[in-house]
Amino acid sequence: MSTPGSAKGQSGSGGRFISGVVEGFYGRPWTMEQRTELFKREQEWGLNTYLYAPKDDYKHRMYWRDLYSPEEAEKLIALISAAKQHNVEFIYAISPGLDITFSNPKEVAALKRKLDQVKTFGCRSFSLLFDDIETEMCPADKDAFSSFAHAQVAVTNKVYQHLGEPETFLFCPTDYCAAFCTPNVSRSSYLHTVGEKLLPGIDILWTGPKVVSHKISVESIEEVSSVLKRAPVIWDNIHANDYDPQRLFLGPYKDRPTELIPKLKGVLTNPNCEFYLNFVAIHTLATWCKASTDGGSRDVEMGEEEQDPCYSPHKALTLALSDWLQEFMSTDQPGGACRQARLKKESSDEESMQTDMGESPYVPGPGENPLYTAEPLTLDDLKLLSDLFYLPYEYGTTAQTMLQELDWLRNNNHAAAAQTDKTAEWCSRAQQFDNMCEAVVQMFNRLSNAPNRSVLYDLYNYICDIKSGVGLARAYVKTLGGQGQPSAQLMNEDPEPWSFRGGLSGEFQRMLPGHGNRDLFRQPPMTAVYCIRPYCSEDKAAVQRIFEEMQRGEEGRTPLVAQPPLISDGLSAGEISPSPQCALVMEDETGVCGFALALTDAKPAAAKIQRAVSEDFPSLVVVQVLPRVTDASPTKRMMGQLLSSIRSSGSRGVFCELRQSDRRMLGFFSKLGSFKAVHVAGLPEDVIVMATSL
Repeated sequence: MSTPGSAKGQSGSGGRFISGVVEGFYGRPWTMEQRTELFKREQEWGLNTYLYAPKDDYKHRMYWRDLYSPEEAEKLIALISAAKQHNVEFIYAISPGLDITFSNPKEVAALKRKLDQVKTFGCRSFSLLFDDIETEMCPADKDAFSSFAHAQVAVTNKVYQHLGEPETFLFCPTDYCAAFCTPNVSRSSYLHTVGEKLLPGIDILWTGPKVVSHKISVESIEEVSSVLKRAPVIWDNIHANDYDPQRLFLGPYKDRPTELIPKLKGVLTNPNCEFYLNFVAIHTLATWCKASTDGGSRDVEMGEEEQDPCYSPHKALTLALSDWLQEFMSTDQPGGACRQARLKKESSDEESMQTDMGESPYVPGPGENPLYTAEPLTLDDLKLLSDLFYLPYEYGTTAQTMLQELDWLRNNNHAAAAQTDKTAEWCSRAQQFDNMCEAVVQMFNRLSNAPNRSVLYDLYNYICDIKSGVGLARAYVKTLGGQGQPSAQLMNEDPEPWSFRGGLSGEFQRMLPGHGNRDLFRQPPMTAVYCIRPYCSEDKAAVQRIFEEMQRGEEGRTPLVAQPPLISDGLSAGEISPSPQCALVMEDETGVCGFALALTDAKPAAAKIQRAVSEDFPSLVVVQVLPRVTDASPTKRMMGQLLSSIRSSGSRGVFCELRQSDRRMLGFFSKLGSFKAVHVAGLPEDVIVMATSL
């Protein structure tokens, strides 16, 4: 799964409200020093719990049977002691579900032995996790237990009793969110078994409607509490980023009403993998946990979407970012403020020594480069950073505005190319977009020069990536506005690797149906699902219909003046068969909506209309798509596949013939970047030839 004061909420089952952090993500675990720093922050901000559950600590999960070595034991003893010193409850979690045989007494004994060892370290709170495992039982367990839930509950109850029924003992079910329940929460036989058979002193972890829940409602918690017969502890993945290495979440804890607090046993956040980037996630959770539920004065600004009278995500975020700014400007070691003061004194002493030695600070002379002095990081910089890396289901205001502006500039680029009633507006909005891009660059520069290098190093890959993406968008808008040649990063046969993002995983995703359908920017139409497949004989009639429709043009009627023939007309009309492996069609939910056909040797077809073919570009391509296809990406993908097939046939180059009136396909081939207009003698005036080498 992945603010001074104290959180004083009462849990749904009475007693202490569990609040804090679960280290439960996949990836590099935090260091012992980082965990100790976490305990200090939790104490300062009023949180009270730490759940030790790093998925890739191999003795927590993969090798759960193995006891800790003396060296490992020493570290855990120190860690548990540090938690106690800061009034943080240390809960040790173990995940035996990958390979445990529930019916084997030796397996249960091994589990007890491991937890007994941890108990000798000073730990008094424990958790058994059965998340993210296969649900099929082995034959021995099938013979012993009537269901998977019965097997888990039996072992959990035995371990709980063996440990003396600790005050805090957490159980994570395999069906830990509503999305996993069959057929639903209220009718889940698994959850009903857990609720009925699990001893009442054991608390149950729950992530909400989904693994990463957008919102958690009071009604949903009441429903699961009824089935489990106890209030759950939320394992909240709202800030978890272990599922996507390009994403980071610096937005506030939100979309969980504070009315939940009396209906829960607690909340633990499973945050970003990078320790130092969790300041906002943990800080805002602490603010949420402290929220009063007595119906006091409203803490929400006018116009704010949230209607929670006790908690404002916007205010909580501003408070967290203000405190985080102080950490950025301190050194990167624990106790940063004190250390910073000491370093300032040492620096002052060093400067005095330098002065005594006759040295003085360097001052550039006339005509020399001025000293590069980075401006200090500001709160506005951190607000922008949070907006760019907000939450899994939404971007911050600035990020959303940038996407909206880029979409408008792209869709209205005709206003930049010719004087229209929108030209002034286009230029103004392009400048505003450029200013926003510049703000990102300046934010990057100031972050890169912040004194706290540990925070920067956790952050660096993310801010480099967003700076690069913003730079590409900025260059594209300038190109649309006619400010220079098309960017080599955007339209080039041989671009630099930073202009195509995502590596192999990105390419796999772009080939899948519906790629982009879950993009958070919903202002433009969502990407339709297109299927590109080989042409077959049954497609002949559909291709002919598209050809005829495009011949009629945008006005839907045949031109009054006969148009000069193109070599590809016979190919599109079905009179000439395409070369083997060189024909594709594109389908949407309505049917065939485009095609791409080729002749690897176009000379025979050209001879029929007395047209010459260049030796450098012997192959012919023709591409047509219906006007309902507004996204150029699938057409480019279809074209790329076709060119690859032609290249495999041994061809050295391809050409296409286009009529000057076909502005849509002229624009398409021009924007591909690789196709260039070439001169061919004897062409009709209305015909243009574009070609590219392979």
